[in-house]
Amino acid sequence: MPTTKKESVQFGLMMCFGMVLVMTFYNFYLNGTLGKMTFMDTAVNFAIGFIIALILDLYLVGPMAKRIAMKLTANTNKVIFKVLAISVCMVLGMAFFMSIYGIIMSSLHNGITDHIFMSYLAVFGKNLLMALPLQILIMGPLVRLIFVKFVKAEPAVRSV
Repeated sequence: MPTTKKESVQFGLMMCFGMVLVMTFYNFYLNGTLGKMTFMDTAVNFAIGFIIALILDLYLVGPMAKRIAMKLTANTNKVIFKVLAISVCMVLGMAFFMSIYGIIMSSLHNGITDHIFMSYLAVFGKNLLMALPLQILIMGPLVRLIFVKFVKAEPAVRSV
């Protein structure tokens, strides 16, 4: 997986793009706004969510998730356990913060509700329920495959 800062940024860009894309449409569906928004509204919401998610991934949630996952898997050499631990920690952290973003955006569009904490818990639960299997079963393996094939690909050796 990523071994340099440049590779970490490339991997983060790919993972964030895929996860935010799917989760944006999932949340539009949950809010009943799927198909009711203009293309520009959809693109702006995606772009804002992507930028926030990328910043969280690169500077807050990502580093914390990796530290926690490495502590949790310190007694094993199995890579799959380390990958799963990082994935679970990442999803928990990202769902926590991106659900706050979702509640803020919903409040801006629909007004603040009386039960904001309960609304947050509902959004967090739904996002976690979708994001965890999406990350572990689909997006994680897909992005790792693309990353290894196109970013980490060994340059061809030239014969002289």
